[in-house]
Amino acid sequence: MRPQRLRPVLIAVCATAVLALTGAVPAVAAPAAAPARTAPVRAADVAPGLTPLTDLFAQRLLLADKVAAAKYGTDKPIDDPVREQQILDDVAARAVGLGLDPEAVKVVFRDQIEANKVVQRGLYARWDAHPAQRPTERPDLVKEVRPQLDRITTEVLDALQRTAVVRGGASCEPRLAVASVRSAFGYRLDVLHWEGLARAVSSVCSR
Repeated sequence: MRPQRLRPVLIAVCATAVLALTGAVPAVAAPAAAPARTAPVRAADVAPGLTPLTDLFAQRLLLADKVAAAKYGTDKPIDDPVREQQILDDVAARAVGLGLDPEAVKVVFRDQIEANKVVQRGLYARWDAHPAQRPTERPDLVKEVRPQLDRITTEVLDALQRTAVVRGGASCEPRLAVASVRSAFGYRLDVLHWEGLARAVSSVCSR
């Protein structure tokens, strides 16, 4: 399976699995309060090389909720080209010191940025349609959210270095699919966040 074909497969598997296990209507079809998220179920025994990486992607996607809550109803746009370029330049520079291809790392992090936008836009649409579900608090992006994103960025870079061999191998795509599904269930992602995760993993496999 080629990397570009992984996303629709993951989305289909995710949606089917959510419906089968919960019997619920997907949040994007009929918005409802998401269940409380508890500590993730670890799945290192299933995909030991890639699950830690997809776990980090899931964590980053959950922070998109706070980013959206901080921006919704303000003049701050979802797209922030200046901030995005700062992130990409930073990870490219750090990649060199880790022995990683800086351009490949930039692509992976571009996917993370776009995945977060998928979630933010989905939440905006949900909140526009269902005012009762709009956030009641506005998180502080600089003090509360960015430190967490910075921590995840460092951990993703380390995970990319540790998984270089796996990501370049012939088994990367199926292992990534399994790891993604396990991380999504472990973090109790709803359908919208499943879609974000499918976007986030698009360039993990380097083969």
